[in-house]
Amino acid sequence: MRTMGLDVGSKTVGVAISDELGWTAQGIETIKVDEEKGDLGFDRLKELIEDYQVDKIVVGLPKNMNNTIGPRGEASQAYAKKLEKEFSLPVVLWDERLSTMAAERVLLEADVSRKKRKKVIDKMAAVMILQGYLDSLK
Repeated sequence: MRTMGLDVGSKTVGVAISDELGWTAQGIETIKVDEEKGDLGFDRLKELIEDYQVDKIVVGLPKNMNNTIGPRGEASQAYAKKLEKEFSLPVVLWDERLSTMAAERVLLEADVSRKKRKKVIDKMAAVMILQGYLDSLK
């Protein structure tokens, strides 16, 4: 069984999946969402959960540097509750402070163009969230 990592934003959700042993995270895709219309990407997530036999979901929780939770963090918490209800899987909230910045730095060091970075940044952030969670289990 595998673990899915999600970097939830207002327009996209980055998706990563662990290997079967739970050692490494691989970026899968970025799903476009529209919070205002109620499209949370659950149809595509359902397909991925079934395809990869996911048994746990890790959702990035963006906290402020002073450890408080702002509007984006509250939105992630609400998203996590909806995931748990929709898919009947355990959902873990994982502190994702600086994951997007770290993903951006990795892509910059790899000399990825701005246009390409924009397309993969959420997927890369999901990898960093999931890898951080997997590493914490060892």
